[in-house]
Amino acid sequence: MVEAEEQQPWKTDFYSELPKVELHAHLNGSISSHTMKKLIAQKPDLKIHDQMTVIDKGKKRTLEECFQMFQTIHQLISSPEDILMVTKDVIKEFADDGVKYLELRSTPRRENATGMTKKTYVESILEGIKQSKQENLDIDVRYLIAVDRRGGPLVAKETVKLAEEFFLSTEGIVLGLDLSGDPTVGQAKDFMEPLLEAKKAGLKLALHLSEIPNQKKETQILLDLLPDRIGHGTFLNSGERGSLDLVDFVRQHRIPLGKAWSFRSSR
Repeated sequence: MVEAEEQQPWKTDFYSELPKVELHAHLNGSISSHTMKKLIAQKPDLKIHDQMTVIDKGKKRTLEECFQMFQTIHQLISSPEDILMVTKDVIKEFADDGVKYLELRSTPRRENATGMTKKTYVESILEGIKQSKQENLDIDVRYLIAVDRRGGPLVAKETVKLAEEFFLSTEGIVLGLDLSGDPTVGQAKDFMEPLLEAKKAGLKLALHLSEIPNQKKETQILLDLLPDRIGHGTFLNSGERGSLDLVDFVRQHRIPLGKAWSFRSSR
């Protein structure tokens, strides 16, 4: 197969140049090994090496291991300058891959050591989008501000207020809210109030759901919000009793699913 592809380089060019839409790009999950090496070189005291931050092609990690990896990546991205560099690199690499429309999603974080606030976190992403546009990259970029389930409902409310503020001030760059994070943490009902507030404010909702099995009740609660997009939905049709009702609901309301077919591998 490799030899065949080497004999037909036009295939690589064709797929690279094919115009694409990327609707499920978590910022910290879209960082290339090239950018990661720059971050690691800037923070040698952390003693983080490449294999702690990437999943090599053909390798697998458990869900828990993936979230542990993100905690490691967060140590490397701790300042507005880091966020800006990562955002610009990610956008450029997507543009180089032929992506014409990109939706980034990322959870605002506070880092006391560097003075980064949740607001400056968001502003740094927006600055990266702005600078990429000024550099005439052939890509249209939007941002979904993410709520991490691990933060709980109070933090979710703060994030929604932040999202509402930027939704009104960025002329459509911030266009929605993403609910994501460890699906084993928290319950959907705990996030209903902030999610309803976001929907009322006009923010689009992209909700991760049915990422793990046996969550029919949890999934139905989130589906009742009529999200604009479902993240993953892997176990919507799990064989669990009543799961076909969930599938029928999604079909009836024509709710699109955003599937992540591959995860950040080293490249």
